[in-house]
Amino acid sequence: MRTMKSVVASVTILLIGTSAFAQLKKSDIEKLNEAATVLTEIRNAPDKGIPESIWDKAQCVVVIPDLKKAGFIIGGEHGSGVMSCKHAKTWGPPIFMELTKGSFGFQAGIQSADLVLIVMNQSGVEKLLGNKVTLGADASIAAGPVGRTATAATDAQLSAEMLSYSRTKGLFAGIDLSGGSLSPDASMNARMYGPNASAKDIALGTTRVKMSTEARAFTNALGRETRGTSGVK
Repeated sequence: MRTMKSVVASVTILLIGTSAFAQLKKSDIEKLNEAATVLTEIRNAPDKGIPESIWDKAQCVVVIPDLKKAGFIIGGEHGSGVMSCKHAKTWGPPIFMELTKGSFGFQAGIQSADLVLIVMNQSGVEKLLGNKVTLGADASIAAGPVGRTATAATDAQLSAEMLSYSRTKGLFAGIDLSGGSLSPDASMNARMYGPNASAKDIALGTTRVKMSTEARAFTNALGRETRGTSGVK
């Protein structure tokens, strides 16, 4: 009887440990995989893309694959993605983020791009992990320098809390996201980590959570130093 109770207890613990992953939708898993693929391609891009000096200084990285830009005369952008923050030399568990941006002007057709945001300092981290931040108003943002050996050169780049990049058809460029709203996606994060998990606490490493295989693939894509275990169990 005691052995049976032990087996039941072990199964219960296993279910608790994996229940969050069981709630992930197919689209959530696809988003994690897409973000990991974008990161891997960008990090491996020869002689172009985001400078290594920018990667090295990054406090957090947000990847929004396939950001949609649509409309005619009046349009906007919308996309969801994944963010991870660095703790010492270890990238922490990723959280889901959502970006929306209204725009005005002539926009014929539909366009999409992969978007990467590099959070450069702790002030930017704190603002980004609030309920909702307006880029350019609540947090300073600038188009980042492009090229593996490039460095931040303008006053805006040097002082920005975040640097932004876009990739369309393999080409990299800085992108203006001023006026866009960025915030954690509560529903997607609840499916991945449970309804009581705080996106801010997870990103900052104050709450320890278990990562799925897809989530770990994203952090691994940020660099070799991501193979540590800080903030992860």
